Amino acid sequence: MSSTNATTTGCGHLRPRRFAPLGTGKSSDAPTLKGIVFDVDGTLCLPQHHMFTEMRDALGIDKSIDILDHIRDLPTAEDRDAAIARIQAVERRAMLEQEPQPGLVKLMEYLQSRGLRRALCTRNFETPVQYLLQNHLPSHEFLPIITRDTPNVLPKPDPAGILHIAQEWGLTNRAENMIMVGDSLDDMTSGHEAGAATVLVVNERNGHLQEHPHTDLCIRRLDELVDILEGGFLGREENGQHEQKP
Repeated sequence: MSSTNATTTGCGHLRPRRFAPLGTGKSSDAPTLKGIVFDVDGTLCLPQHHMFTEMRDALGIDKSIDILDHIRDLPTAEDRDAAIARIQAVERRAMLEQEPQPGLVKLMEYLQSRGLRRALCTRNFETPVQYLLQNHLPSHEFLPIITRDTPNVLPKPDPAGILHIAQEWGLTNRAENMIMVGDSLDDMTSGHEAGAATVLVVNERNGHLQEHPHTDLCIRRLDELVDILEGGFLGREENGQHEQKP
């Protein structure tokens, strides 16, 4: 779930745009990748653009208004609970139509074989996330899983969720040794602001984000990351371009 009003500030600090190869026997002076955080809607599963239109219709708001901000700003708890129920109904219907992103299982099996930690950071709620994992990735573990309902953690585009994951993993340099993979500006901005490298999963509606300053690398299939990580991640500030070619 993406917002429509994420900030677009420039890079405020230096951080790795490259990581050492995960392939065995390959030496490198690049930083070591410690783990990858994934968005869910439009990243692990194919985009369901209609879902956000239906949510806004259910709430009576237009596309310029962020869904979660709108709910948070409602005047009473009863109003907020009613709004949450309406968007959850849309999400529950949409989850029954989830289709895995091409290359999903291949990438996850590769990351598992390399012992790389994986986590989720989504603006969704828990039920559709668990539905996706149980149906398409039953043998894979993601820890922690950050949703919009995680206590004391602001949703993306705030970097709090990714920084929380870094802390849970015992990392001491924010998210400098992590990658955030997603399909929205919220994903790119939250990763960027947390210090992570960012990877955009390009679809028919987000092509304009390929040149955004918060986007470090672009792919069109998740399993493109296998060769990229095996040979060593190179972001745009290292290789002069956004998109890795297979």
